[in-house]
Amino acid sequence: MSAEIDPLDLSRRDGLPDALRVLLEDLPRETWEAHPNFGGMVQFWLQRHLMFRRLLDVLETDLQRLIDRQVGFETYGGRLSHYGGTLLNELHAHHQIEDQHYFPRLVTLDTRLEQGFALLDRDHHAMDGAINGVADGANTLLRSKGADIAALEVVLRDMARMLDRHLTDEEEIIVPVILKTGFDG
Repeated sequence: MSAEIDPLDLSRRDGLPDALRVLLEDLPRETWEAHPNFGGMVQFWLQRHLMFRRLLDVLETDLQRLIDRQVGFETYGGRLSHYGGTLLNELHAHHQIEDQHYFPRLVTLDTRLEQGFALLDRDHHAMDGAINGVADGANTLLRSKGADIAALEVVLRDMARMLDRHLTDEEEIIVPVILKTGFDG
């Protein structure tokens, strides 16, 4: 007996199902900045997501520079601790405030997206595993003084794919809700 593959699993999904793109059809991404409700909350949300993407890019670039011997371990280790810690701590805090404050309020504004918010909450649990994997990989690399690179390389690649998918899907659910309703937090 084989287990059924969940197409909405964050590690496998390649986008939102049509049923969760209902507001995105009326408010496509390319129209967001021109919308009268594009401002405070939307800009803040998108800036936080951009920060996460940039921090992960720094971690991936720095690791490649270490692999290519373009940077020494002393420099790399400090940057890994700083940028890695910042990314993981900020992601964890971001997910907590979304789960405890924003999602419960936003879901009441358009109940057609209830399953979308449940999906995003599920993503956060999956991301917890990825966050722990990156922390473990970084700590292993730091303890080994650069000798154990492979584990971190794999978890960073997996985290990058999962994080980008999650952030994109979250934006495509949340931003249209905010634009439509004028939600301000």
